[in-house]
Amino acid sequence: MHCRRAFTLLEMLISTVLISLVLIGLYQSLNIQQQSNKILHGYLKNAEHQNRNVLVLYRDLIASDGNLSIHKGEFDRLCINRTANTLHDLDWPRVCWVVAKEHHTLFRIEGNAFSLPPRPDERVAIDEVMKEMQLFDVYRNKGDLLIVLQAQNKPPYSFVIQGVEAPPPKRKKKKETKK
Repeated sequence: MHCRRAFTLLEMLISTVLISLVLIGLYQSLNIQQQSNKILHGYLKNAEHQNRNVLVLYRDLIASDGNLSIHKGEFDRLCINRTANTLHDLDWPRVCWVVAKEHHTLFRIEGNAFSLPPRPDERVAIDEVMKEMQLFDVYRNKGDLLIVLQAQNKPPYSFVIQGVEAPPPKRKKKKETKK
């Protein structure tokens, strides 16, 4: 009876080839997984950026005093005369969300007192929010606001905020007449 103590050279070659084929398959699947993760990371980063900007708009409106102006025309814009939400450490700043039609870009402008477009001597912070804006609309019905934002080839963002009441109009004091 023959006693076998080791593998033959042929058995070693066959096992090496089989392990090599398995490792090649694993490497290819790892490579595909890494490419997929890279693409997914790009989509998530873009979505996070857009969600963060929409959240800033939401916070601007929630923390506002309700005194809003909505203009449509050459520049679609929403101006909030006073808000407690600030990105640049200002006390109750004025914030305007403006779509530059030429570049189709949404900007957030924050400052204490400024005109549109801001003059060079006015101290404002201008943040680029979204490029390739297709739609930026704000609708107001009493205390309710409907906001719709859409970048080109992206799904629209829309949300409703209730209870943003406009401040009561200032009453003019009647001059008392002397009799």
